[in-house]
This record gives sequence, structure tokens and C-alpha cells, in this order.
Amino acid sequence: MNGDTEYQNMLVHLYGKSLILHDTSLFHPVLYFYFLDALAHIDYTLGLLTYNYQSPKTIMAGEYLRWRIDEQKKGERVQFPAFVAWLKVQYPDTFAQLPLVWKRVYDPEDPAEYQSFRIVLDHETRQPIAPSLFYRMIEEFFDKEFLKSLYDDASLSLKFGEFLKAGSG
Repeated sequence: MNGDTEYQNMLVHLYGKSLILHDTSLFHPVLYFYFLDALAHIDYTLGLLTYNYQSPKTIMAGEYLRWRIDEQKKGERVQFPAFVAWLKVQYPDTFAQLPLVWKRVYDPEDPAEYQSFRIVLDHETRQPIAPSLFYRMIEEFFDKEFLKSLYDDASLSLKFGEFLKAGSG
């Protein structure tokens, strides 16, 4: 384990979150997939900063993310990155309210990406992402208004339907 416990504290913060007040079966399936996907990438990146890359926790998270590569190619899931780019143009206020990870990774003009499952925001630095930024990422995904927008009949889901209907994907 790494000597820096700040990242371990961020893992504890992530694992302390709960969706018990939400019926995730009513979330839009594509948005729910990418919600969990982002959390898995946050978990994996924090795990690498906290544990050895050969720890069972890191290996299991990597195997899970490898499985998700094929899953993101199924059905409407493949449209999600283009949807985020579309939001930036068509609904900039909605785009601005998206979680940082979604805005950065799926904006084609932003160099941020998932690199070997790690979140890489800046390719010019070898410094890890600051714990405070991980805190922000986690909080954004568990924000009450954001979670409400994921329901099948809610704002973000309706915009995804509009995007698909417009044939933008």
C-alpha cells in the first residue's frame, strides 16, 4: 500500500456512498451504465494510487473494466460519447452541469481520457490527480439533482432520447 492515505480516504469516501434512496432499475439504462462505468474508473484510478498494481483489488477492478469495453459497444450505449459532445453544443447549460469526468473524457476537444482504465486529465504531467479533485468527482456523481436526472423520464434521459431521435448519433 502507498504511504499516502489521502487516496485511501477517497476510496473510503466513494465506498461510503449509497444509492438506497434511488430505484436504479428506473434509471435510463445507458446513463446508468455510464454512471457505473465512471465510478469504476474512479475506483480503479484511486486503487492504483492506493494499492500495488498487482493487488487483488486492482486486478479485479481491471478485469471488470475489461468486460465493460465490450459492453459499451452494445445498443444505444455506443451513442453516449457523441451525446455528451452534442449536449455541449445544443444544451451548454446541461453540459456544464454534467460530472467533471463525463465532461472531460467525452468532450472530443478535451485531451482527458481513460488510459489503461485510469483517468488521465492532463497528459503533460506525471503528477497524480489531487485527492480534492477525486472528492469533487465522487460528489458530482452522487449529487441529488444529478441522480434524479438519470431516471428514464427525467431531464438528462429525455435529452438522450431527443439526441437519438434527431439522428445525431
